[in-house]
Amino acid sequence: MKLNQLLKTVVSALEDVKAHDIQVLDVTNITTFFDRMVIASAVSTRQAKALANNVHEKVKVAGGVVYGIEGEQSGEWMLLDLGDILVHIMLPATRAHYALEELWTELETTMAEKVTIDQS
Repeated sequence: MKLNQLLKTVVSALEDVKAHDIQVLDVTNITTFFDRMVIASAVSTRQAKALANNVHEKVKVAGGVVYGIEGEQSGEWMLLDLGDILVHIMLPATRAHYALEELWTELETTMAEKVTIDQS
C-alpha cells in the first residue's frame, strides 16, 4: 500500500470516530524508521480504544498491515505501528504532557541547524 493511500485511510478512520486535533508530521528527514507520524486526541479511554480499533480495521480492509498496537490496557496513549506510519492516539492531558509535536518539531529544527553548521 502506498504511503499517501495509507495516510488517507488512517486520517479518514480517525475522523469517522470523531478524533480531535489530528496532526500529521513528516519525519522522513529525521528518522529512517518511519515516514509519517499521526497524532490525534480522544476525549476518553473508550474513544481512544474505538479510534485505534477503527484505524486497525480500515487499514486491514484497505490492504495495509498493522504490525502492532500498544497501550490497549490503559487507553490513555495508544500507539499503532503501520510500518511507514506511526499513529498516536492520546487523551488531552497525556498529549499536553508529552508534547510530541513540539519534540519532533524541535528535533527537525535542530537537525536542520546541524546540517547547516556541518556544511560550512
